[in-house]
Amino acid sequence: MLGLKLQVASSLLLLGALVAQAKYIVPGARWRDTDGELVNAHAGNVVLDNSTSKFWLFGEYKVQGQVEGGGVSVYSSDDLATWTFHGLALEPIEGHRYISPSSIIQRPKVIYSEAAGQYHMWWHADNSSYGLLLQGLATSDKIEGPYSFVDATSPLGNWSQDFGMFTDYKDGRTYALYSNGDRAEGRDVYLTSYNEEVTALDEVVHRFDKYDLEAPTILQTEKSYYALMSHKTGYRPNNVVAFRADSLSGPWSQPWIVSPLNTRTFSSQSGFTLRIDGSVKTTYLYLGDQWDSNSLWESRYIWLPIAIDDDKKTLAVEWHDVYDLDVKTGEYKTVEGKEYLATDAITNGNAFKQEANFATGGVIATGIEGNDSTVTFSGIEGTGKPQWVSFYYQNTDDMGYGDQPGGSPDRIGGSWQLRRISSVVVNGNVENVETLYQRDTHKGIILSTPLQLTLEEGVNNTITVGGLFNGFTYKGADIDKLVVYPPEA
Repeated sequence: MLGLKLQVASSLLLLGALVAQAKYIVPGARWRDTDGELVNAHAGNVVLDNSTSKFWLFGEYKVQGQVEGGGVSVYSSDDLATWTFHGLALEPIEGHRYISPSSIIQRPKVIYSEAAGQYHMWWHADNSSYGLLLQGLATSDKIEGPYSFVDATSPLGNWSQDFGMFTDYKDGRTYALYSNGDRAEGRDVYLTSYNEEVTALDEVVHRFDKYDLEAPTILQTEKSYYALMSHKTGYRPNNVVAFRADSLSGPWSQPWIVSPLNTRTFSSQSGFTLRIDGSVKTTYLYLGDQWDSNSLWESRYIWLPIAIDDDKKTLAVEWHDVYDLDVKTGEYKTVEGKEYLATDAITNGNAFKQEANFATGGVIATGIEGNDSTVTFSGIEGTGKPQWVSFYYQNTDDMGYGDQPGGSPDRIGGSWQLRRISSVVVNGNVENVETLYQRDTHKGIILSTPLQLTLEEGVNNTITVGGLFNGFTYKGADIDKLVVYPPEA
């Protein structure tokens, strides 16, 4: 039986392993590491390593000018909120057939092989045309690397595209999850067991046949297995679905959507799930990616608690603007903030308030464009310290711009614009303008996106929202409300 040094696709937190109190987790924010740089580890996994008593985050390293083939980055954390960068765990090699700067190195997953006495990294290995559809393997004696390339192979002679990994916490057996491409003869997702050393696949356990899904991950409860996967829409978000089974070999249930309809899983794609066995409760986290195809290096992370009812056989991803997770006890709590509604805001220029029966106060601020048409919220209470502010908005770019680029996906020949960008100014200080990315929502669908702002102590702060150019328009999204949260302890 494989050792349980690590738990990967549904990682097991051993009680007492960590002692640090978690800081806030803020889905969709610009996460910065301990050096102040953006956390850059996309579509990867989180591993709890007992030898270091730390969580380790691995993911695709994407920078402007090189969004593929950048290698695999690695970070460590005591609390899943504060991340320290350790460089590239897998570094590209110029001229290498499988890990050159022009290669596809996607969805990396790391596990410790007790039988081999090494850390093993697997990923979707491909060329720039996606013509290989292989799985890569690299190994290291240290979890942070560097990892040395071993091979890239086809899984049991099959194709492999989006890649995931799962370790059964009860028996320690590890499995690969992979879609087998977009060709008509593919479009399946395979669940295949590894050998004891986790160096090769040995048996197909189940095939999710012709659902045409990708980005697979599995989490495990005491009674059930749940598989989460996304539809194939590229970097556009969609409604992630889940399946349930008593056994990995099935039978598996029909799929269902895991978040409110038309939120497109809160503008994210699945890819990994994390199980935290605390001293008080077991918590499950959805670790999704909020892709930004206009600037992939700016893509964000949507990490959210998962609500599971094994008796009812249900699973749902729950939205929280800001939450506080204690990785030792497994408990988390929603951080409460103070609301400021658009119905009380002041509009300027062509911006105006419009009736909206789905909005918090029955009114939404719209027509926000450039610096001339803005909406200002006043009387905002601050502490003089950095605070998270959530901007609740509606982005109706699905309504389209006629024949202009970025027209509606709900019309013939339409396409997605994916985001609007707003300017945010605190207390009229135009020398310090923050940028707020607002992904497409849908008609009547309100989502939120956060910024960390420093407000003056007292109740006389103002926040003004305008529009910035996003490649198609200077329009900002419609604003429903702001929620201002207390600073971290």
